[in-house]
Amino acid sequence: MSARYAIILAAGKGTRMKSKLYKVLHPVCGQPMVEHILQRVTETNPSEVVAIVGHGADKVKEQLGERCQYALQEVQLGTGHAVLQAAEFLEGKTGTTLVISGDTPLLTSETLNNLFDYHLGKNASATILTAQAQDPTGYGRIIRDRVGIVDKIVEQKDATPEEARVTEINTGTYCFDNALLFDALANLKTDNAQGEYYLTDIIEILKSQGHSVAAYQTADFNESLGVNDRVALAQANQLMRERIQLKHMLNGVTLVDPATTYIDAAVEIGSDTVIEGNVSIKGATTIGEDCFITNGSQIVDSVIADRVVVKASVIEESRIHSNVDIGPYAHLRPNAEICTGAHIGNYVEIKNAKIGENTKVGHLTYIGDATLGRDINVGCGVVFVNYDGKSKYQTIIGDHSFIGSNANLVAPLTIAANTLIAAGSTITKDIPEFAMGIARAKQTNKEEFAKKLPYFQ
Repeated sequence: MSARYAIILAAGKGTRMKSKLYKVLHPVCGQPMVEHILQRVTETNPSEVVAIVGHGADKVKEQLGERCQYALQEVQLGTGHAVLQAAEFLEGKTGTTLVISGDTPLLTSETLNNLFDYHLGKNASATILTAQAQDPTGYGRIIRDRVGIVDKIVEQKDATPEEARVTEINTGTYCFDNALLFDALANLKTDNAQGEYYLTDIIEILKSQGHSVAAYQTADFNESLGVNDRVALAQANQLMRERIQLKHMLNGVTLVDPATTYIDAAVEIGSDTVIEGNVSIKGATTIGEDCFITNGSQIVDSVIADRVVVKASVIEESRIHSNVDIGPYAHLRPNAEICTGAHIGNYVEIKNAKIGENTKVGHLTYIGDATLGRDINVGCGVVFVNYDGKSKYQTIIGDHSFIGSNANLVAPLTIAANTLIAAGSTITKDIPEFAMGIARAKQTNKEEFAKKLPYFQ
């Protein structure tokens, strides 16, 4: 098998995005566009991947890390010039090189593998990935001769009226014989409307040298979408979202209203889970089987086990064990862990805390920086007072304890197992096992006093 290489073009600033964020770093379904590209390219098993960076080079490198090599295009002089920057890594090597733009996030690894195979099957010097467009405006046109052989690629600004009517377009993705590619790059000129070194001119150079050029047409035009502005970014998000939803539904997940459901690319969901409309599931979230996520929920970078019910709640960077129910209107902030069988009720906020098995936190409670054991009842309106304005402190509560309503637990604090805290108490000292903690003023009734108040007059 011929060696495979890949060059990802990721140097452009993307002025039409009108953004401080570099174009290839704009997210599509939770991942930067260039991340989608690198993942798909990696799935074709290349021996080397070179990313051409320029604007925002450090940010692009931060995103892609050590999964590829980098070549810097200090001045953007066109796509041909960009590819030439990879010469230090690839020039002189034998094999096939994929050239792909970092702003085409909808391309699939299946299409890229088909492109490689077609290129080798045709024994071509270059193979262009093409598509049929209902409206080819803005795309380079594939110009063929009378027998259908590729003659050249014409950019829209350089096209004659007849060429502009052609609907087969260049997706900007190619396979090249690596040695011939770098030989041809040395012959590029800038005699075009943009005054740039067009990679597309390589096709005419290779043909003039007697080499064959092929074109592989993808069946799905949507894969060819290049993102150059916010309109195309929205289109890419919608198309990617539909693709993600289809995958999950075919894998046994019920999406009640796909049109209002937002699932990021890295999300994993088990079968027989039901997700209602107006739900967002983001980041590296994993949801198990037989879960039920109701309308209005948002889950980010969290792990949710089997048979969990989430009712109109927000969960961030947390871990939920099996057979838990959450909400409605609960907020699990980062580093919350809810163990098997626990109940987190309405308007409960939990942060950096572990809730033990079968523990019940009913409603209107804040738990921060705490470890709760199993089979604990936390009453309404309980506040874990964990912050003194400078530092955070821990509260530990043992198994089988009962925390009465409207209690304030002032950390640092250790409450032993099998204890009871009286409702309305403000607890500042540790409580030993089987004790009851009570800390509230003694009630005094003032006879006849109410008659003096304006309300009763």
